Amino acid sequence: MAEREKVDIYTDGACSGNPGPGGWGAILICRGVEKEISGGEKLTTNNRMELMAAICALRCLKRPCQVRLFSDSAYLVNGFTAGWIVSWKRNGWKNSSKQTVSNIELWQELDRLSGIHEISWIKVKGHADNVYNNRCDALAVAATKKQGEGNHG
Repeated sequence: MAEREKVDIYTDGACSGNPGPGGWGAILICRGVEKEISGGEKLTTNNRMELMAAICALRCLKRPCQVRLFSDSAYLVNGFTAGWIVSWKRNGWKNSSKQTVSNIELWQELDRLSGIHEISWIKVKGHADNVYNNRCDALAVAATKKQGEGNHG
């Protein structure tokens, strides 16, 4: 079996108000080439934007890859590293309070994508000295502002 391509992905989400206009940004790095992507929604939450950043970045990958995904979102990273998603699936996508998991459709898509790629989920400190995390934050904030202005795109 051929060795999987190694890809580093940095993601961030932002929201103006919670809920409110939101945006996400991601940077994919493969073989020294960087690709920036971003997007947003008019009415959303910060957590949804954190998940969307990871989903949209992983969807950019054209074949199964070995991914290191860096995020300052404990919500996103802990979903995988703390075993939340395993428990949710075992419990029919219910949380410990027997309620349907928040953002279920996004978590299910991340679960699907994590079945395709070999992903290491890495928590980074937000708004610190990580240049890629800071660029993702800037992309997410810019996408949030676009949503708030009523522009499309």
